[in-house]
Amino acid sequence: MQERTATTQKKDYRDMNPEELAAAIEENKKIFDEYFDLPFTQSLTREVIRFLNMYFRPVFIGFEHMPDRRDTERPLIFAMNHSGMAFPWDGIVFASGLMDNQHYDLGKSLRPLAAPMLSASTLMNPFLLKNVWKRVGAVDATGLNFETMMHYPHSQLLIYPEGVPGIGKGFNRKYQLQPFSTSIVRMAIKYKTDIVSCLCINGEYINPYSYSWRPIDRLVQKIGIPFLPISVLTILILVQPWMFYYAWPARLTYLLGKRYSPADMAGGRALEDLSPEEIAGIRDQVQAAMQAELDEGVRKYGKHPYQWGDFFRSLIKNWRELPYWIPPGWPALFSEYDRRYYKDKELPTRITRGWFTFWKIVWRNPIILAYFIPVLGWIPLAWRGLRGRQKVRAWEGSQV
Repeated sequence: MQERTATTQKKDYRDMNPEELAAAIEENKKIFDEYFDLPFTQSLTREVIRFLNMYFRPVFIGFEHMPDRRDTERPLIFAMNHSGMAFPWDGIVFASGLMDNQHYDLGKSLRPLAAPMLSASTLMNPFLLKNVWKRVGAVDATGLNFETMMHYPHSQLLIYPEGVPGIGKGFNRKYQLQPFSTSIVRMAIKYKTDIVSCLCINGEYINPYSYSWRPIDRLVQKIGIPFLPISVLTILILVQPWMFYYAWPARLTYLLGKRYSPADMAGGRALEDLSPEEIAGIRDQVQAAMQAELDEGVRKYGKHPYQWGDFFRSLIKNWRELPYWIPPGWPALFSEYDRRYYKDKELPTRITRGWFTFWKIVWRNPIILAYFIPVLGWIPLAWRGLRGRQKVRAWEGSQV
């Protein structure tokens, strides 16, 4: 397996003087548009993500009126809880759904900071759809990237302050926010912007009753996978490789929460005038307030995470497109989009319709068969998914 080491900064951004940091940020502004492709995002949402929406049936509450920036030059920082022990379908559905609901108005949409492990290998892209995280606007969650995105003139910023520990926390700690990094309040104070809470309810049931075990996590992190959920279904990942991306049909509910001003909590003092203990105290206040919001959201919207009646109504309504919007059909859905995009060199349109096209798609994309071949199917998938991966340490960028 070929590996290459990710490029690292010669000098940690935290050790730079103001002039050096300003120069580094200016040079790093290439991340604004280096990969982000808005037409691709629109096409992917229309041709692929809409099928996921039939499955997860997302609900957006409070996002009709997106809050405005406090300073027109600085983005707001939207902070969302992670859903434990699941492939990040919740983030995919949220970011794409919000952008679609806002008619692709960048000023009302969010650019995510995502764990570098998601983009380090093709395997951690949904069904090997190449470089999808960055193409839809995500940026690796590193310190310098966080600093740089605070100068982004268009979208707001989305961050998951729990980091990788949030997605690997186990069902026994569902809806329990893991310790936030102080970077979220440091950036808010430094750039005099606000933090807006976003809450995902029912995402914990995408992969319920799964738990983490550190020895296993350390093992899989060596090949670029942040964690491996341990449950009665884990063995099925070997028997049916598509189960690596499996999700239960939790009805994902997203709530726009409250707005917090760490700069006001700091009494208007500059970041350099605050002690580490004071910064940590402000962080703890924000986290405690978000936890209270999350608890209330779960109480109101989390009693019936699947809403099976609604799910079966959706199934009946969309039965003609059934192969594509349930998990066993997702390999065909993503693989055909990937093939069309790279073969035709243009954005795919109307690539999936009805039962009969399913077998045509399998014929055109024989890699799909590997997702259903026990054990041996992992050979071509791992070769394609891990070839040329970047080597990223498990903690690197997990809590910027």
